[in-house]
Amino acid sequence: MKKHILIIFSAVALLTSSCSGFLDRPSLTTMDDGNYWTSENNLRLFANGFYQNYFVGYNSAWGVDYAPLRGYYFSDDFTSAGKQAGFETQAPASRAATSETAAWLTTYAGPTWNFAWVRKSNLFLERIDGMKGKYITDAVHQHWSAVARFFRGYEYSRLVSVFGDVQYYDKVVGDTETDLLFKDRDSRTVVMDKVYDDFDYVLTNMRLTDGDNQYLNRYIAAGFISRFMLFEGTWQKYHLNNTDKAKKYLEMAVRAADIVMNSGRYTFTSDFRSLFGSQDLASNKEVLMYRKYDAALSVTHHVASYSNLTESQSPSTNLKVIKEFIARDGKPYKLSTVPNADKLDIKSLVATRDPRFEATFWDAPMKEASTMLYACKFIDRVGVTYYGKTYPAMYGSNTNTNAAPIMRLAEVVLNWIEAKAELATMGGTAVSQTDLDKSINAIRNRPLDATAIAKGVQKTAPMQIGSVPNDPDRDPDVPALLWEIRRERRMEFIFEHTRLLDIKRWKKINYMNTTTNPDLMLGPWVNFPVEFTEWLVPAKVNKLKVQKADGTVVTYTGTNAADMVGFYIPENISGRDPFTDRVYLAPLGITQISQYTDKGYTLTQNPGW
Repeated sequence: MKKHILIIFSAVALLTSSCSGFLDRPSLTTMDDGNYWTSENNLRLFANGFYQNYFVGYNSAWGVDYAPLRGYYFSDDFTSAGKQAGFETQAPASRAATSETAAWLTTYAGPTWNFAWVRKSNLFLERIDGMKGKYITDAVHQHWSAVARFFRGYEYSRLVSVFGDVQYYDKVVGDTETDLLFKDRDSRTVVMDKVYDDFDYVLTNMRLTDGDNQYLNRYIAAGFISRFMLFEGTWQKYHLNNTDKAKKYLEMAVRAADIVMNSGRYTFTSDFRSLFGSQDLASNKEVLMYRKYDAALSVTHHVASYSNLTESQSPSTNLKVIKEFIARDGKPYKLSTVPNADKLDIKSLVATRDPRFEATFWDAPMKEASTMLYACKFIDRVGVTYYGKTYPAMYGSNTNTNAAPIMRLAEVVLNWIEAKAELATMGGTAVSQTDLDKSINAIRNRPLDATAIAKGVQKTAPMQIGSVPNDPDRDPDVPALLWEIRRERRMEFIFEHTRLLDIKRWKKINYMNTTTNPDLMLGPWVNFPVEFTEWLVPAKVNKLKVQKADGTVVTYTGTNAADMVGFYIPENISGRDPFTDRVYLAPLGITQISQYTDKGYTLTQNPGW
């Protein structure tokens, strides 16, 4: 049986102040650090405090941080009406936070300058060490040390992905340890080598199973380790040209993924839509970990309501993404022999593309989406049938209860196959057909649900190592196999956590340049006289625009309805402001740098800022 997230993330806040109160009795509602660390159960309770920070799922209520669709909306996957969201243009006045609930940075898909969780994991580890031999056995100590080290490695992986170099601490630093508190940043390679050591310990010492199937285990940890090591391995390769470190981290990504893939616990038995819209994922064998929601306990979210066809989606998906979805013969649309694969209207796309297209998007243009392509990936098939009616609580407002996958097998196998393919470019073993069958082809062989079958959707043909498509739009510096692996990630994880981080680690942030990538400024092909006559009205005169295949732009005049056929141009759209490679890393706050200077220390700013 697989592990899953508790319905309620039990959090125990560490209070280091002394307890005082009526008759000097100890508090019954807060923990006393002096006598708390006496049992494994207390370790478990303290560890639960990490869960809500790291295993966010669909967040809760109106929360958007680290939530798919509602939080991860800044990448080349998304286009809005009006001006396109841009990168930072200058270093902020302040970037730091000390709260455990500090907000994330949307344009970097990671945390702000905050070491609260590093400190918390170090404190946890020190307290666990203090219990060894007195309150817990060696085996118990090994497991909980692995849990604490996993969370420390998780936090440093996120900080490094945003800021690059960061200060590394492997202990709780006291207020009087000024040289440590104000030391300059350590290089990302030094930090990630420490993270590597933590993860190496985790993969050996964390329990395979833990208690009643509600807690972190080695398989779940291994899935995340494959993610973080893939990120750092490819960053080392493409940004730092450090082949030795790239191999080291990528080999751990493969090793971690192997633990999951060789366990026999997980398999692809679910249709794609059910991974995101189901009320319960306990029996889904593709899901390693999930977050369960329960209205009776007031544990709900709002991601499904923004997939229900009524709530607006801005930004939404652009023509560039549409063109990335392969046809069901496994080929890019320009190479495909599937009839009508070259047509880029929504109905043709549903009929000709990989099943994930139909499972992700509504099958007709929708005014609620800024590009007219509406995503309904995060709601079940029933929820969308309430369009134009009153939605039950589970599909509306912030009272949604569909379960959120936290870590799933598809990510593990795609991390695995990409790491293997990258290693092959650096002298490693070539990717084999067996490798493809265990990863990409296993994903493509997922079952289809009844709705998809009724629409004529078909499974995508397996990839053959001897005939990997050579996409005419492929970047010349990316081998064909890696290009197709990257495409697979884009289809699989759209609206999830990966895209901005992927193009950053591949050193492809130029994909977000709207001048050199004009398809970012367009939606699908729409035949307004046939598909969407409700916009052929006086209110849309001089506002509604389409672009013909030859690039000609046609504006609706009120008398040219028949000519309003082409790629939809979102209203009042304008491109993203220019940016440079400095945006790969976030700038530190001016206040934080000044604080170091005032103390006689130096805090180095990131390049270009």
